[in-house]
Amino acid sequence: MPKSQTPWKKSRTLGDIYGGRTRRKFADNIFRRAHSITKPSANDVLPILIEDNPSRDFFFPLDGEEVVEALKALPKRDHAGITHVWLRRLKKQDYLDGSPPYATFTCGSGVRLITLYPFPNDLTYTFGRKRPPNTTFNDARRFGAQISQVGKDWQAKWGHHSLRRFYTHILYHEVGHHIDWYRRLWSQANSKELEEAAEQYAFAKTATARHVINRLDNIRSLEAPSKRG
Repeated sequence: MPKSQTPWKKSRTLGDIYGGRTRRKFADNIFRRAHSITKPSANDVLPILIEDNPSRDFFFPLDGEEVVEALKALPKRDHAGITHVWLRRLKKQDYLDGSPPYATFTCGSGVRLITLYPFPNDLTYTFGRKRPPNTTFNDARRFGAQISQVGKDWQAKWGHHSLRRFYTHILYHEVGHHIDWYRRLWSQANSKELEEAAEQYAFAKTATARHVINRLDNIRSLEAPSKRG
């Protein structure tokens, strides 16, 4: 079947690598609106940015313009086919019902969409009562997060800068899925191989991600005084 006619697919997107609750109760419902996104026209500038207002309990570590800048820092052939970037609103109840993915890659019908979900305002990600696997500990610590047990729940506490680096890594992970799907026949790989391929791409771009975030943070610091004034 031609790829333009293949059904929509979503990646597991760090669900195994970065943890989350074992049960993802809303795993299908959260993607429902993605089907309404249509193929861009020949005159559209890509990627098309869709930026929701997060709920009062969440925020986007990277805003839409920063996400687009981070994509443009990659080789053009790696990101040129991505049609949409969606910073998607998340309801608090969805978060409480089962840890959502940080991001997803969705493709089909002429659309290649990366969706990023917001993060809790208190910079604390709660995994639930089950201890996260060692891979989650190692990856969180690699980006500067501190994991501890608070009461009965396991939590990861982040700083602003480390969280922004982490989200850039996540973004590049989804680009890795995009590349894997269109260059290496994603449908023939198992889920573990899919995640490993995407993660290898993201880690290969670590230096790019670090440079992007340092530059964007410098821009933010320069803009802050004028905004306060």
